[in-house]
Amino acid sequence: MRAILLNPGPVSLSEGVRRAAVATDLCHREEEFFDLQDRLRAGLLKVYGNDADEWTAVMLGGSGTTAMEAMIVSLIPRDARVLVLENGVYGERLSRIAELHRIAAKSIHWNWQEAWDLEEVAQSLGSGTFSHVLAVHHETTTGRLNPVDKLATLCERYGSALLADSVSAFGAEDMPFSSPALVACAATANKCLHGITGLCLVICRKEALGLVDKPRSLTLHLPLWAAQQAERSTPFTPPVNAMQALDQALVELMCQGGWKVRQARYSELAEEISGVLAHLGVEPLLPAGASSCVLRAYRLPVGVPYKVVHDGLKKQGFVIYAGQGALARDIFRISTMGEIGDDDTRRLLDALDAVLGGSQ
Repeated sequence: MRAILLNPGPVSLSEGVRRAAVATDLCHREEEFFDLQDRLRAGLLKVYGNDADEWTAVMLGGSGTTAMEAMIVSLIPRDARVLVLENGVYGERLSRIAELHRIAAKSIHWNWQEAWDLEEVAQSLGSGTFSHVLAVHHETTTGRLNPVDKLATLCERYGSALLADSVSAFGAEDMPFSSPALVACAATANKCLHGITGLCLVICRKEALGLVDKPRSLTLHLPLWAAQQAERSTPFTPPVNAMQALDQALVELMCQGGWKVRQARYSELAEEISGVLAHLGVEPLLPAGASSCVLRAYRLPVGVPYKVVHDGLKKQGFVIYAGQGALARDIFRISTMGEIGDDDTRRLLDALDAVLGGSQ
């Protein structure tokens, strides 16, 4: 029985992507590799229809956090003043990255279950103090989809540049690329794009690559990666197999109809799961309409520990995700990313009923 991953990345793979990852041995200094790299750079921009004259896709090896750190250290000048929005683990991680690299930053912190207070954000930006804003698009701590479109509008109004952690949103949620305030977003291959682990990326405006005069990092310096990739080269050994897998994953994404169709599929599956759980008396953590299509969090029934739910579902071929930090004892999370077919969905709904049906 195939294990279905319902954690927020890595995802269950299609057979095509799995085969592509190991289809051939490829040297990263040969023309065949640079053809692959060129296809990926173009294909990643095509996901949201970004103009290649204005935007570039920069790929490097690592996790989504690697992309977040590369984006921050490469695109924020040394004299910048940064506002960070925190309502979960990953917003707090943005602050930690800024702190480690001695970037002047102030955070607005909300409880992990709270939405951004955009009036409070507007007051901070209205002070004229902040040149840049760091924010998480989809906060997988709780599944909340933060309103980056409205944030981008505020950044436009007050002249701040927006850098977004879109690691678990890119390829399935709408992105405000039309806003001049959005400078860059961090993403990864192994979430909504349905690739494998080891490859991350930053979609950024080309003009932003020249704003940091001296590198803060050797291997995370995006201008170096961008310049060499544009010249059919690479500064260091990239994750070749992950790039081969992403090549196929992008083909499949486009054949399926693009990110909007993927969003609809995730939403449909999430609604089916929520419906079954509601019938079983399992409550969502967030109010209706607050969650991303990618992941939703649910409250554990009284007296039912996470291990019971996790282990029961795993025996039937499904891997879910625990809560983090103070939420670890209270919630579980189910992601709808990846290659999940209709038969898988029916099995999952039956498994949820079998494992949680006795908790009513």
